[in-house]
Amino acid sequence: MTRETSLRLRKLYDKAALLALITISYNIVEGIVSVGFGAADETLSLFGFGLDSFVEVISGVGIWHMVQRARQGGTEDRDAFERRALRITGGAFYLLAAGLVATAGLSLYGGHRPETTAWGIVVSLVSISFMWLLLHHKTNVGRALNSPAILADAACSRACLLLSAVLLAASAGYELTGIGWLDSLGSLAIAWLSCREGREAFGKAAGMACSCTCGSNG
Repeated sequence: MTRETSLRLRKLYDKAALLALITISYNIVEGIVSVGFGAADETLSLFGFGLDSFVEVISGVGIWHMVQRARQGGTEDRDAFERRALRITGGAFYLLAAGLVATAGLSLYGGHRPETTAWGIVVSLVSISFMWLLLHHKTNVGRALNSPAILADAACSRACLLLSAVLLAASAGYELTGIGWLDSLGSLAIAWLSCREGREAFGKAAGMACSCTCGSNG
């Protein structure tokens, strides 16, 4: 390997590590904002979206750990830390999905209506914009490094785009029509996507060669 090639690879891995840290930081802030406003306005879809963001943080830590090892000359094969992070992520997604389904069911039965879903619109629009940028840069870095792991992480950003679109549809739908069950329907859709992400996380922990759920569907 030439000096120029080595320097280029180092810069690419540095960028991949930075993107992973940005993803983690953004999801923490998004989770706090979404859960806070979701609870205050009794908006199930926004609250569930925020909890999903917190779960994504665990997955992001695993990706950052992998990039750190790779740029120090290691392989992209998952080690014990990453597999454990994936299992925790998978279990958390399943628990989240179950909780959202139960809560949405009770909400539908009781005819619950959120106070407003305006913050859901704001958060989803910001998330769509930010995740599109992350997807673009992660895909470029993953292709340049020929890294399946980084490309899988890019696919996860695409999955987050889909979640954001679901939140936008549910939030805007309620604001435009005032139909209360649209918020619960959005919560159920987020639960379904979370369940798929959980299954994917367990699959990757078991060594299945696949990208993040919804990666090819967004």
